[in-house]
Amino acid sequence: MRDKANKLRTIILVIVCLSGTGFGQADRQTNVGTTAASFLEIGVGSRAIGMGGAFVAIASDASTLYWNPGGLSRLPRGEVIFEHIEWLADISFNYIGLALPIQQYGSIGLFISSVSIPRMVVRTVEYPDGTGEYFDAADLAFGLSFGKNLTENFSVGMTFKYISERIWHERAHGFAIDIGTLYYTGIGSLVIGAAITNFGTTMQMDGSDMIIYYDEAPLIDGNNDRIMGKLMTDEWPLPLNMQIGLAFDVYNSNKGRLQVAIDAFHPINNTESINAGFELSILNIFFARAGYKSILQQDTEEGLTLGCGLQYKMFGQSYIKFDYAYADFGQLNDVNRFTLSLNF
Repeated sequence: MRDKANKLRTIILVIVCLSGTGFGQADRQTNVGTTAASFLEIGVGSRAIGMGGAFVAIASDASTLYWNPGGLSRLPRGEVIFEHIEWLADISFNYIGLALPIQQYGSIGLFISSVSIPRMVVRTVEYPDGTGEYFDAADLAFGLSFGKNLTENFSVGMTFKYISERIWHERAHGFAIDIGTLYYTGIGSLVIGAAITNFGTTMQMDGSDMIIYYDEAPLIDGNNDRIMGKLMTDEWPLPLNMQIGLAFDVYNSNKGRLQVAIDAFHPINNTESINAGFELSILNIFFARAGYKSILQQDTEEGLTLGCGLQYKMFGQSYIKFDYAYADFGQLNDVNRFTLSLNF
């Protein structure tokens, strides 16, 4: 009885935190655009996005490598995930992740994500139609995750990742860790998840285009007008985020399952917000999803998300899954994403 009372108090505290997340922000500066490696904020997995990005307490497929490494050890089998997104402004986003149980030792995961833009013409004041050169930009992150069940109901996980950004000849590098937990409360199907992501170094652009030639005294003839110098850029932090969520089943039977989730976000580069969504499973074959992102966040273009999925049993206990998600970005273009995953 005491254990259940303690669990109930924990749940009440979490709910209070979730419900109070978005209030009292009216005078807070959003800090939008003050972090490096913003591509790390692009959510992974059509299933998660179809549910409004409320996934930290579900964390039940390979996309948990992104959302909450604490769910990694809860995956019953190995799984690989592939995703391609035509993101906003012709930006391409790709993600490959692998989750693999290693018996009693826990589970490990590997991932690589990349962002790229098409080549564009280099234009200057002197050459507004182009200099004949082209530039592009690309971002890359890859990492290694480890998760372990500490008890039957509680698991933890950690991800170590390397991050790189490039704009033409300039590059920046950084390192970060994600830490996550997952707790099966024993109160019905209620699960609590929490994660801290992108805790790491600052990033600073450097490269050959920072080199300039400077004339210290342009009004004096005969002086050295080509003193070599170098521009310096500021250091910027990574998009650190703290996230906590709840997930529970409204209905669960052999024929179907209705799962609801709600997450609260506390990022360093924006105001707090809430994501919420649900997933309806029919015969564990067809899935329908809907959600809403960035509730209570200031000046956001994100909102309604929808998704669906199909799961097909191939042989033994192996499944192939295809998921689709739609995300509304208001005045910006809508984003459609497709995810293919295979467990084995």
